[in-house]
Amino acid sequence: MTSITKSWLCATCRRKASTSFASRISHYSTSSRHDRPPRMAVVGSGPAGFYTAYRVMSKIPKTKVDMFEALPVPYGLVRFGVAPDHPEVKNCQEKFEEVASSPDFTFIGNVSIGNTGGHFSGCTIPLASMLHHYDAVVFAYGASKDKKLGIPGESELQGIYSAREFVGWYNGLPEYANIAPDLTQGDEAVIIGQGNVALDVARMLLENVDILRKSDITEAAIETLLKSRIKRVHIVGRRGPMQAAFTIKEVRELMKLHGVGFHDIDMSLIPGEISKLPRARRRLMDIMVKGSGARVDQVVKSWSLDFCLSPTEFLGRSDGSIDSTVFERTSLASPFDSSSSVSGTDEKVAIPSSVAFRSIGYKSVALPGFDEAGISFDDRRGIIENDGMGRVLRIKGSENSAQHQGSHLPGVYCAGWVKRGPTGVIASTMEDAFSTGDAIASDWNSNAQFLEGESSSGWEALRTGIEHGKCKVIQWEDWRKIDKAERERGLLVGKEREKFTSTAQMLEAAN
Repeated sequence: MTSITKSWLCATCRRKASTSFASRISHYSTSSRHDRPPRMAVVGSGPAGFYTAYRVMSKIPKTKVDMFEALPVPYGLVRFGVAPDHPEVKNCQEKFEEVASSPDFTFIGNVSIGNTGGHFSGCTIPLASMLHHYDAVVFAYGASKDKKLGIPGESELQGIYSAREFVGWYNGLPEYANIAPDLTQGDEAVIIGQGNVALDVARMLLENVDILRKSDITEAAIETLLKSRIKRVHIVGRRGPMQAAFTIKEVRELMKLHGVGFHDIDMSLIPGEISKLPRARRRLMDIMVKGSGARVDQVVKSWSLDFCLSPTEFLGRSDGSIDSTVFERTSLASPFDSSSSVSGTDEKVAIPSSVAFRSIGYKSVALPGFDEAGISFDDRRGIIENDGMGRVLRIKGSENSAQHQGSHLPGVYCAGWVKRGPTGVIASTMEDAFSTGDAIASDWNSNAQFLEGESSSGWEALRTGIEHGKCKVIQWEDWRKIDKAERERGLLVGKEREKFTSTAQMLEAAN
C-alpha cells in the first residue's frame, strides 16, 4: 500500500492555479509525438474505462495508462450494477484483468478526481492538477445519480427507494450498504419504470432466496429477503408493450421463475398480427402473450406489467410510511407505434404499495473543476458534450476567440454513460468505448493537439504532492488481496465471494 497525502497540488500546479486550463488552450503544441507513446489518464474503472484503455493500448503500442477509481475496488457497473444471478455477464472481468496486468497500466484506487463527499473517503486529486501531467484524459466515470419523479410524497414518505439504491445495496456498494430496505410492511411492491433494471429489481423480490444465496449477493441482502413479505409486484410504465424498454432476456427470466405467476396483459395494446412484426419485437410480444407456466390463482407470488399509467402521487400512512401509489391513466396516440406519443386522461388509479421503487434512469453529474477547465457538461441530459466519437467540447463562450466556441478540447475525451447517457448493455458500452479509443489513436497518429502541461509524467508527478494528512492508495496488487479475501469469505458460506460493503473493510483487507 502506498501512503500519500490528501493535498494533490504539486508545485507546478500551485504556481499555475490562477491560470485556467481553458485560457491556456492556445499553448498546445502540434509537433510530432511519434518519438514516444502517449501518457493517458482514465477516470473510472468500469467497462467504459477498461475498454477504452484496451483499445488505445492496442492501437498505440507502449501507451502508458493510469486508471483512477474513487473506490478501492475496480470494475464499476460490472461489480455493483450487474444482477448477482447473472454471473456470465461478469466474464468481461477476465479481459480487464489482462489489461491491468500490462506493465504499461497502473491502477490507482481509492482516489477520486475533484470529489470529496459521499462515499469518497479516500484521496482526492483536483482536476486541474491532473490536466497538467497527461497527454490525454478520458472521463469514463459512469452515472452516479438517479432521476427523480418529482411528485408529492416522494421525498417525505418512508419505503420509497431508487432502483440504483436497491441494486447498489444488494450488490454491496458502500454508498448504499446501510439503506436497509423494509420489505415487511405489506405484500405489494410497485416499481415505476419498465427498463431492464426495473425487471432486475422485480426478480430479486420474487426469486427463491435459496437460489440467490449461491450468487455474490451480499449476506445482508439475503437476510432481508428472507424476511420479505412481498408477494405481488407491479412493474408500471406510462406507455405500452410496443414502446417498452425492457428486453427479451429479462422478461423471459421473470416468466420462468418457479412458483411465480404472471398476470395477463391488456390485449388491446398488442397488435393483432404479431407474426408481421420485426423479429425482436415479435419475440417480445409472443413472450408476454404466452405468459408464465404458473397460474396466478395457483401460486403465492405473482407479477404484472402495468401499462399506460403515469405516477402522480405517493400516499402515506399515519406512521409516515408509504401506503399506495396514485397513477393517471394515459392514452397512446398510436398504440402499435414504438415511438407513439402519450397523453393523460385525468382518470386516477391507486395501487397498494408497501414499498415502491423508482427506476426511471440513472444520471451522470459534472466533476468539480469542469467549468474552470472549459469542459461543456449538459446538466439536463447528464452527459459531457462531445462530438459523438468521444472528443469533449469546450464550453461555449469560454474562449475569447469565437472560432473556438463549441470546438474540441485538445486531449480531453469521454466514454460510456457520461458520453452517451445511461443506456445499453455492456456490449454497447464496449462499442462506444472502442469508438473513443479509435478517436484518441487517430488524433495522436495525425499529430492533433493534445494536453501540454509541464510534463507527461502522470501518476509519478501527482503522487509527489505531499503536504499534510495521509490516505491510502490501492494499486492492482492490493486489489488482488481484497479479491482473495472476498473469495475466502465466500467459501465460508458456499458462494463465489462475499463482498466487503465498506471502504474500511476493503482497505483493511488490502493491508
